[in-house]
Amino acid sequence: MAHKLRFGDRHVHLPGSRLLRITIGVLLIVFGCLGFLPVLGFWMIPLGILILSVDIPIVRRWRRRFVVWWNRRRAPKEGAKPDQAAG
Repeated sequence: MAHKLRFGDRHVHLPGSRLLRITIGVLLIVFGCLGFLPVLGFWMIPLGILILSVDIPIVRRWRRRFVVWWNRRRAPKEGAKPDQAAG
């Protein structure tokens, strides 16, 4: 089974080995915590979490909850009036 992550309309292929994916995810999180150093960055933490979510069920649930929360937050509110052009 080919493992891949989806970012909008883009897909990123991941290594086939479960151990390699978990290792990469953990390393990204650990080095992301050192984001104040040059070259490393805090952007590595969410990327590591995304990679771990492929293999670890609890991380997958956290990611799915975040996606649902994010989509609800971005959805237009019911009863809200659309913006009207001044004219």
